[in-house]
Order: sequence, then structure tokens, then C-alpha cells
Amino acid sequence: MIGLRVARLLLGALLFLALGNSALAVPAESARFETEAQAQRYQRLVRELRCTVCQNQNLIESSAPLAADLRRQVAQMIREGQSDEQIVAYLVVRYGDFVLFRPPLQASTYLLWFGPGLLLVLGLGVLGWKLWQRRARTAPVPLSDDEYACLRRLLDDDAGGGR
Repeated sequence: MIGLRVARLLLGALLFLALGNSALAVPAESARFETEAQAQRYQRLVRELRCTVCQNQNLIESSAPLAADLRRQVAQMIREGQSDEQIVAYLVVRYGDFVLFRPPLQASTYLLWFGPGLLLVLGLGVLGWKLWQRRARTAPVPLSDDEYACLRRLLDDDAGGGR
């Protein structure tokens, strides 16, 4: 009796979650184009441009109102016959290089392009230095003459008295 009740509650919860998620989905684009080439350009552009609100989502994945506005703007510019370069240039002027998933290589983006490599080299350098330090600390130190004589006496006493 209790098992059946728990099963019904779990089934109801799963059904609720499954139906509730559809309300969070990004609505399908209603952009209409005259040619298939325009539709393909649109899809390529909205996948390459970043939502400035969501930061790590492209325009097609984002449900932010700004992303919807940008999708409409891109569709309108494609219908007007503007090139991909013109569309990207317009958005860069308006929102900066941040709107691009692959920003151009320039002085202001050097850290973005070369930072991960520099961090890797720095990390490997620190690791190498630590390993070198550890090996230097654990290297055997030769015994002094007094220490050697003391060790010899201990070994001789142990060998003769232990049997």
C-alpha cells in the first residue's frame, strides 16, 4: 500500500519535472528567409556570436531578451543583404569584442589568447622547481669520519653481541 503511494508520488514528480522543463526552453526562431543560403548564414552567425548577458552561450542557445533582440537584428541585416563581415562589425562596434567567441588577436586580447599557455608554462616551471628541490633535499649526504667510525663501532658491537 505504501509502496504504491510512493511510486505514484515519484511518477507524479517526474511528470511534473518533465512538463515543467518545456516552459524553460528557448522558443523556436521565427526568422524567415528567401533562400536556404540566408538561413544557413543566419544559423552560422547566431552560433558564432556570444550573448553579452549570458556570457558563455551563443545567441541561439540564450533565452535572454537581449539575445532575442540580437537574433532579430541579425536576421533583419541578412534580409537587407549585408555581408557577414558587416553584421559582425556592427555588433562589435555596439558591444565590443566580447560579442565574438573568437576575438581578434590584438594588444587588448593578448592575455586572452596567450594567458592559458603562459599559465601552463608557469605551472610546469613551478612543478619542475619543486621536484628539483625535493630531490636536492633527499640526496644522500656522505658521512663524516667521526660518524663513520661511530657507525662501524655500532655495527661491530651488534654483530658480535647479537649472536
